[in-house]
Amino acid sequence: MKFSSNFIVVFVLFAFVLTVANGQPLVPAMFIFGDSVVDVGNNNNLYTIIKADFPPYGRDFLNHKPTGRFCNGKLASDFTAENIGFTDYPPAYLSKKAKGNNLLIGANFASASSGYYETTAKLYHTLSLSKQLENYKQYQNKLVAIAGKSNASSIISDGVYLISSGSSDFLQNYYINPLLYKSYTPDQFSDVLIESYANFIQNLYKLGARKIGVTTLPPLGCLPAAITVFGSDSNECVAKLNKEAVSFNNKLNATSQRLQTKLPNLKLVVFDIYQSLYNLVTKPADSEAANKILADDLLSSGISLIS
Repeated sequence: MKFSSNFIVVFVLFAFVLTVANGQPLVPAMFIFGDSVVDVGNNNNLYTIIKADFPPYGRDFLNHKPTGRFCNGKLASDFTAENIGFTDYPPAYLSKKAKGNNLLIGANFASASSGYYETTAKLYHTLSLSKQLENYKQYQNKLVAIAGKSNASSIISDGVYLISSGSSDFLQNYYINPLLYKSYTPDQFSDVLIESYANFIQNLYKLGARKIGVTTLPPLGCLPAAITVFGSDSNECVAKLNKEAVSFNNKLNATSQRLQTKLPNLKLVVFDIYQSLYNLVTKPADSEAANKILADDLLSSGISLIS
């Protein structure tokens, strides 16, 4: 994905906010949900063609071996864990590492080619968000057995929850699936996704989550796959797809504000990555300014999440 290095900026800056004096982390654990942007190997253990457990994936990672990350090196969530102060990364929940004390710092439930729309994951035989939530419930039971009920409760309520989802719903499902694009307009489909997002947040809240960060969609029309398939032989960003991503993001922001008002003690922060990433792609000469804007926005959002 063209934006993978820039997604790193999102979570590294967020992690910087979470790190306090003396190098002590403000949060005991990280819980990660979503798609390929944050999947660290769950798909390795699924019967799916959507995998990253072979070269050249992982060539710049530890030991230069593929792990299931859809990246040549570390993912954004890996940098976040390091900067928060963890000495290891929250393990992929379906991996062999997800046991014992390794679970005390959280777990990663993400699955590439999943999304807010349940059928997106079914198309690719990956883990939908509802299945990821089921796995999180199992995790909670394991955590109680490892840490005790009181400690587990603190880990769950004080941990940070990160969500990155939605791109696959559009690019790997809606835009290429006549059963969807003939049944829903893009605006109607985004309403379906937003309803699913709201339900996911409320269910996560019921399970004890209180500090949740979610990323907006990137400029979908600037992704290489989108340009190749929908760009009409042009190497420019596809304006129509970007417009629909902006519309979705506006709904995501509005819905998140309503949820935060509705659910007591919930800190729900939207990391708006769209505009800065768009500027980085379309105005590379101004990338320094774009990065500064992104940094300022994320710093403000991160502080609001943990304060």
